[in-house]
Formats: sequence, C-alpha cells, structure tokens
Amino acid sequence: MKIGVTGATGQLGRLVVQSLKDKVAADNIVALVRTPEKATELGVDVCAFDYSQTENLVASLQGIDKLLLISGNEIGQRLPQHKAVIAAAKQAGVQHIVYTSILHADNSPLSLAIEHLGTEAVLKESGMTYTILRNGWYTENYTGSAKGAIGAGAFIGNAGDGKISSAARADYAEAAAVVLASTGHEGKTYELAGDEVYTLAELAAEISSQSGKNIPYNNLTETQYADILKSFGLPDGLAQMLADSDTGASKGGLFDNSRTLSTLIGRPTTPLAKVVADALV
Repeated sequence: MKIGVTGATGQLGRLVVQSLKDKVAADNIVALVRTPEKATELGVDVCAFDYSQTENLVASLQGIDKLLLISGNEIGQRLPQHKAVIAAAKQAGVQHIVYTSILHADNSPLSLAIEHLGTEAVLKESGMTYTILRNGWYTENYTGSAKGAIGAGAFIGNAGDGKISSAARADYAEAAAVVLASTGHEGKTYELAGDEVYTLAELAAEISSQSGKNIPYNNLTETQYADILKSFGLPDGLAQMLADSDTGASKGGLFDNSRTLSTLIGRPTTPLAKVVADALV
C-alpha cells in the first residue's frame, strides 16, 4: 500500500513522514511536495505536487492508495485547492483521503474554520472513503513567541481567559501517521487537542518560571494585537488571522477535553512545559 503525504516538507508534513517511517516501510511512502529538491533528506520517494497546478495532480497521485491531504497555507485559496486535490485523487484511484481540518470546525468561532468546513463537505460528497482529523492549535504557534516575549518583557495576545488545549505539532503528526498506517478509521471525524489546558496568562507564567524573568501576559484588543503583529513585519492577512484566532480562543474555540488525541496515539500529549523548554533553547 502506497501512502502519499502532501506538504511533506512543511513543519507538520516532515514530522508525519518521520512518524510513518516507524510504522511502515519507507518505500511505501511518497512525499508530495512543491519543491522536490527540499525533500531528498526525508528518505522516501518524492513526487512534485503543487495544489495550484491542477493539470499535474492526477499524474502525481497515480499509484497512491491512501493520501494525507495537509491543508494548504494560502488562506482564501485553500478551498479551491483542496477541491482540485480531492477531484484528482478520485480520478487517480486513491482509495482513502485523510484531511487535516480544525478543531470543532462545524461550530468554531475561528474564521479559519470556514475553508476547513467547506473542504470537509467536498470530501464527504466525493463518495471516497475519508478520515477527518480536526486538529486543535499547535502549542508552537504560541511558544514560537516565547523568546520575543522575554526580550520585550511581556507576552501579548487577545485571548483573554480563554482555555486552550493545544498539543505539540509532533503529537498531531503521530496521530496522522497512526490513521494512515492502520485501519478502522474510515468515515470518522476526530476532534484532536492536548491533554493539558491553559490560558495565555498561565503560559506566560510558565515562560517566566523557566526563564527566571517576570513575563506578564498583556491582553489586548483584536485590533491592537493585529496592529502590533503587522509592526513586526507580518503580512496583514496573517496578522489578522492570528488576532482572529485569539478572539476565537477567548470564546472557547481552542478548547477540547475529550483526550481523543492521546487515546489515538496511545500516550499523553507533550506537556506545555516541554514545548516551552524546547522553544527557549
């Protein structure tokens, strides 16, 4: 059985391939990537694959039995791109698509959920066998700012007291690998989130504890936070998306206590303290 992983040179995709190699033979894995020369060190077969080059998708998917469709990173373009991949997969004879969606996509307050929910609908209407992985937030989305927060003397955001049950990117990657390498997941939708629940104030306290410096959490308005992110050089769309996501978090959009993720991977999710420690190295 050939397993294809789209976006295999991305942050999540690389980890999925690494985890898959512990579960199936490397020659059964195909990395589907925009720039093949960046994937040579993955140690698996590589095939050129660009969501936007629809004329080449079917040929690239020939021989693939199971496909992990990692959601694209072009916000606003993802739904048409995903539609094209799903259509090509069906034409190429792919038997099963696993898709990385977003936590509680059907009732999420995050604007990011719109394209994910649209993709889920396309997948369900395709007639193909599918599994939907509704991934919660990556802890690294927040801890990536830890060193900057220490330098600035504060951790900023606009999530208020919203409870966040994020998990390390590697936890989600392992869940994807488990689903790809085993059976019994057909037609299922998994709500995936971390075991640990925290607020951004508690994250700031953890950064303070590990750094030995007092790093308070400063809660801003959505507009203030987006403007500061833009001042750091982030593109307007990305800055607004991050601020919108924090607003969603303040409304419970990044919280889930089902522990489905740890059940699926057979171990507790990576502790917040460990991800913070890794970010501060």
